[in-house]
Amino acid sequence: MRNVLITGSSRGIGAACARLFAESGDRVFINYNNSQKSAELLRNSLIEHGAQAVTIKCDVSDPNQVKRMFNEIGLICEGIDVLVNNAGIAQTKLFTEITDEDWQRMISTNLSSAFYCCRAAIPYMIRKKFGRIINISSMWGQVGGSCEVHYSAAKAGIIGLTKALAMEEGLSGITVNCVAPGVIKTDMTGNLSDEDLESLRQETPTGTIGIPEDISKAVFFLAKDESAFINGQVLGVNGGFVV
Repeated sequence: MRNVLITGSSRGIGAACARLFAESGDRVFINYNNSQKSAELLRNSLIEHGAQAVTIKCDVSDPNQVKRMFNEIGLICEGIDVLVNNAGIAQTKLFTEITDEDWQRMISTNLSSAFYCCRAAIPYMIRKKFGRIINISSMWGQVGGSCEVHYSAAKAGIIGLTKALAMEEGLSGITVNCVAPGVIKTDMTGNLSDEDLESLRQETPTGTIGIPEDISKAVFFLAKDESAFINGQVLGVNGGFVV
């Protein structure tokens, strides 16, 4: 049984990942910050089906809270075998309207959080000579999105972090990869109008909008033993929107 930490896993892509790992027999740590009720409902559902699941509150944009989270995890198990850095926020704004606070919040939540969690998880992985880290970026981190400069920059940073860390940790038996979702039907896209979603659907070569399970399956694949020779890669799951 592996110990799997998925940040921001009370809903959406993170919750889909938690369900898939739990169904495979892994112990999952469901991280949340504000969505306690959703996290507890997910945990209870998994436990009812015989899985091992633990909820853990932490604002992963705060390095001190991340340290405390890993200390709490250490009371349950030796360390994390699989880390999925999924926590993130989105915001649509003209570049000229992005405030210092918008920028700091976006970078802290979407990029710094992954750094803090990797830093806390890797020492155990190095000792064990095994680890799987999967970071969630975005297709806008690959190509840039208009009116999402701060979001695109943070998600591009995730790609850079992934590639550099993969180079550094490969000899320790740790692989670091990245999944870059396209348009996925989650709360994050809930602010888009039906017209905007339809336009995005039509722009996607498959003619569909993705669902969280499309991403969770990619994440789960990258965590498997069979993917041990895949390292430092960005897997685009976007229906061909970005090729």
